[in-house]
Amino acid sequence: MPAPSPDPVTVADRSPHLVQGRGELSCAVSDALRSGGPPRCAPGAKLEADPWGEDLQLALYLLYELHYRGFDGVDDAREWDPDLLRLRQAMEARFLDALRTELSDAPRTVGDAFAPLLVEPVDLSGSLSHHLETEGELWQLREYAALRSLYHLKEADPHAWVIPRLTGRAKAAMVAIEYDEFGAGRAERIHAQLFAALMSDLRLDPTYGRYLDRAPAPLLATVNLMSLFGLHRALRGALVGHFACVEVTSSPGSRRLAKAMRRCGAGPAAEHFYAEHVEADAVHEQVVRHEVIGGLLVDEPDLEEDIALGCAATVLLEDRLASHIREAWDHERSALRTPLHEHER
Repeated sequence: MPAPSPDPVTVADRSPHLVQGRGELSCAVSDALRSGGPPRCAPGAKLEADPWGEDLQLALYLLYELHYRGFDGVDDAREWDPDLLRLRQAMEARFLDALRTELSDAPRTVGDAFAPLLVEPVDLSGSLSHHLETEGELWQLREYAALRSLYHLKEADPHAWVIPRLTGRAKAAMVAIEYDEFGAGRAERIHAQLFAALMSDLRLDPTYGRYLDRAPAPLLATVNLMSLFGLHRALRGALVGHFACVEVTSSPGSRRLAKAMRRCGAGPAAEHFYAEHVEADAVHEQVVRHEVIGGLLVDEPDLEEDIALGCAATVLLEDRLASHIREAWDHERSALRTPLHEHER
């Protein structure tokens, strides 16, 4: 599909607004960022919080965002505030422990982890992209885009953290893929900008972080996973596994979503974003599996279990998100914390 004419829609450069907390931990973080003081919460709060819940996932998201764009009115120095980092570390441990518990029976080898993803399932009835392709409505596409905007407006940024932690074949291949993700030298082709144009077609506000306050915990967890893996050198293998899983599964899902956008008349930029990913990610899949993973396993074979963990964790959290969305839609409810209005931007 040919690219649409250059679109003036861009991801706003300004930092997003800080949102209100949803529980003791996220309120403590939000209040600390507003006041400039330390986070204040009960000593046991971080140990008792639901690792999948709104409170812990939002608190983590707020702390991770300090490493991306930060927040309007929050001192950039808070990125490395020791009190905030201690709280983040405790919540990360809770989140990672929950992941490892859920994945105790997951594959431990790259081959076993990726084999199921390389074959298109015969039964697509549980696939969210298949639902959108065949019977999704425009309001559902708008909700899906609002949810996904928390990642796609910074697409590829979390994965870039792994580049200085790789060497040789793995590094060269990772940089080549990221070069494409960041527009191959053309600012208007950066994938985050293409998604901003998609949002404009869908009458959504493409401002970075605009829909954070409406994002439920299952969505926050999918973005937090990338930040967790990306910010820790010890988890570099898991980040590569995550990235590979995204690339391997992207092309078929993007093909279905491009058809959904076309069927619902979402607009040329909305259709183009996914059409762009069909071809590009089919190529990226081969490069990431054979060169990024292959090169990393030559350099650091002991990271194989971590790569498999990253893949399995990605599948787990994407399945949890898809279940949340489908359950809401099957009951004719919004999958967002508060629904979009028909003409809302």
